Amino acid sequence: MSLLVVGLSHRTAPVGVLERAALTGEVPTRLLHDAAASSTVAEAALLNTCNRIELYADVDKFHAGVAELSLLLAHHSGVDLEELTSHLYVHYEDRAVHHLFSVACGLDSMVVGEGQILGQLRDALAKAQDEHTAGRGLNELFQQALRVGKRAHSETGIDKAGQSLVTFGLEQVAAGAGEIAGKRALVVGAGSMSSLAAATLVRSGVTDLLIANRTPARAERLVEILGPDVARTLDLAKVPEALADVDLVISCTGAAGVVVRAEDVAAAVATRTADTPLALLDLAMPRDVDHAVHELFGALLVDLESLSHAHAASPGAGDVDEVTRIVADEVTAFGAAQRAARIAPTVVALRAMASDVVAAELGRLDSRLPDLDERARAEITQTVRRVVDKLLHAPTVRVKQLAAEPGGASYADALRELFDLDPAAVHAVSGTPVGGRPQPPGGGVR
Repeated sequence: MSLLVVGLSHRTAPVGVLERAALTGEVPTRLLHDAAASSTVAEAALLNTCNRIELYADVDKFHAGVAELSLLLAHHSGVDLEELTSHLYVHYEDRAVHHLFSVACGLDSMVVGEGQILGQLRDALAKAQDEHTAGRGLNELFQQALRVGKRAHSETGIDKAGQSLVTFGLEQVAAGAGEIAGKRALVVGAGSMSSLAAATLVRSGVTDLLIANRTPARAERLVEILGPDVARTLDLAKVPEALADVDLVISCTGAAGVVVRAEDVAAAVATRTADTPLALLDLAMPRDVDHAVHELFGALLVDLESLSHAHAASPGAGDVDEVTRIVADEVTAFGAAQRAARIAPTVVALRAMASDVVAAELGRLDSRLPDLDERARAEITQTVRRVVDKLLHAPTVRVKQLAAEPGGASYADALRELFDLDPAAVHAVSGTPVGGRPQPPGGGVR
């Protein structure tokens, strides 16, 4: 597999660009299918979160793959290609694996060490499998990335170096608007991030919580989970008038436009009697809360842009040496395993050829010595097979070891050349048509 990653994130693009490039509705699915349908791509997966959009693909040509995936990202995001290109990053083969493993460990997150990215990676793989755009290569890669992420969280203190985006956001709110406990809160949205926010608010001591969502049934289910003594639903249309009765608003919806308008916040602030500002935590991409709220007296808006600045300046954010070492070790091991796997079909084909030679020679022996008794025939057969096995053992073991090193593919080529192996036989073992690309067993996704 020749892995290529083309993407943009909070590290390379300002929030304004990420907001305009955000993929919502059916757009991610269309992008995934268009990527997989490209002539340069064998498999594709899309990681689409509030602060990153990344296409992972198994490609047969690097430059053509970069050009095609970049064009598709521009087309589906609606951001001009020339503008988008200046914010894109590209990783290839081992560097691409390193990037994915770093993402899985939370090293590349806005809040370093946050664990929510593991669920997002799991969802990205499941989506690619459901849409039949991922095969064996990406499946094995993403499964290994998930294992690496879990290892980082279980073996190190990365969880202490970082928090969930919700927790970190609430810390920033508390710093500017007082402690969370005892506040009256409103959560707009009922998806995974909003549900996490609601649960975090309850754990933080909020006892009066409103949940508003475009689909009332989802809000009602969330209220059932949190408990009707703590939470209750609110009609989404009544959010503007409810702003005056709460102390904190957390919004994270998939809406394409502004959900909380500046004029509604201004009206709410004008009627408030509390000493602390009306706090708004906007975790959506594109943004839910009008950016103009930043300019309103009596309101505190914490959004992804301000969270990014806050976390960059936080002490201890770079204390991730142990996880960095784990990622480096896992990338090396994964690369070695992949390279070793590439030579396995050649080794199997070599042994199959040797077995055919043995069978042919034993058949010739039978025709020349038809009266040979069974005991002698069995001894000769065992001896010939033992000789062949001993002759092949050292070179096949050694070639597997050498193949695990960078550039190891050349040893497979040498083995095929030295033993004059039929390319069709090697490809038959690997399930790859001659001159073609690897396919999942049975044409499906594992």
